[in-house]
Amino acid sequence: MSDEKQPVKTSKTAKSKETPPKAQASVELDGALLRQHAEQQFAHELEELAKADTKQRPPNWKLSPWAVSTYLLGGKLDNGFEVSPKYIGNKRLMEIAIATLTTDRALLLYGVPGTAKSWVSEHLAAAIAGDSTLLIQGTAGTSEEAIRYGWNYARLLAEGPSRQALVDSPMMRAMNDGKIARVEELTRIPSDVQDTLITILSEKTLPIPELNSEVQASKGFNVIATANNRDRGVNELSSALKRRFNTVILPVPDTEAEEVEIVQRRVESLGRALELPAEPPALEEIRRVVTIFRELRNGVTQDGKTKLKSPSGTLSTAEAISVVNSGLALAAHFGDGYLRSGDLISGLLGAVIKDPVQDQIVWREYLETVIKERDGWKDIYRAGREAE
Repeated sequence: MSDEKQPVKTSKTAKSKETPPKAQASVELDGALLRQHAEQQFAHELEELAKADTKQRPPNWKLSPWAVSTYLLGGKLDNGFEVSPKYIGNKRLMEIAIATLTTDRALLLYGVPGTAKSWVSEHLAAAIAGDSTLLIQGTAGTSEEAIRYGWNYARLLAEGPSRQALVDSPMMRAMNDGKIARVEELTRIPSDVQDTLITILSEKTLPIPELNSEVQASKGFNVIATANNRDRGVNELSSALKRRFNTVILPVPDTEAEEVEIVQRRVESLGRALELPAEPPALEEIRRVVTIFRELRNGVTQDGKTKLKSPSGTLSTAEAISVVNSGLALAAHFGDGYLRSGDLISGLLGAVIKDPVQDQIVWREYLETVIKERDGWKDIYRAGREAE
């Protein structure tokens, strides 16, 4: 009897022969990429951390949990090397997230839009597995094949079901290689497709019924998913799926100083990547943008004396970064290279006024009652009036 189609149950399927992302990146010219993956951009820091890391590492981890935390939060190594902070905020939340990934529980990063969920997810995968590219982007059109596996239909029709005809998903590759799979915007994925994750997360197995086979996860495999609370009610997670995640809620920055530092660091980083021919923005300009965002977001002025209406948008830290970068682009290409109030105001209006009727009222009231009366803000007031 021919053994050509005998079912084979294996703990690992044949590994993909595709060129690894790092090998592909190595042939790129320096500075040619618009945005490098975290493991590329911060390769030197990861290398220094690995050299200094003497603590116990979980199976298949590139760094110990201590080193992963240092990579995320920043710090100085014993040899004097400075590790830049990737996340500025609650240290304990990052420790909980990292500790979760050392167990058999998956991690769900949850919060309002713009709280660095995707950013943290990418950097966790980069530090733990050295590969942040095993990504499934959740949308209303995400199918089961995106999570499980697909087929090379030409080969399937020519040869019938076989391992060679399978197209590995990022999840399957992560299971094979013992790495971190990332699922972005989990609640955007249809509920029946979400439940594809249940067997993977509980049994650490991906069945392939067409081949009477399966993929069993190697040590080091885990999943980081992100979701934002603005999508609540779109595609709620089933209770069975929720139980398989440990949820860490990422808040907006606690203080203005934290948020200003986040915006400043990201603006500097993006400015270098985009090669904007403009002078770095003065710290005071960043502080003014952050102040406006925080006051409108919280519905009260910083001194607590004046209550404000809040606009319909989220006014996240990510949007504040975008406003400053947009202003820098205007200053660089249509101004004198210095960020001024007129450059900022267009981005501010775009961030605040999402609803042309209600948000316009909110902005006008804030402009006339707060900005107009604030010392040193007359230029912002004039630019706001001129932009209307």
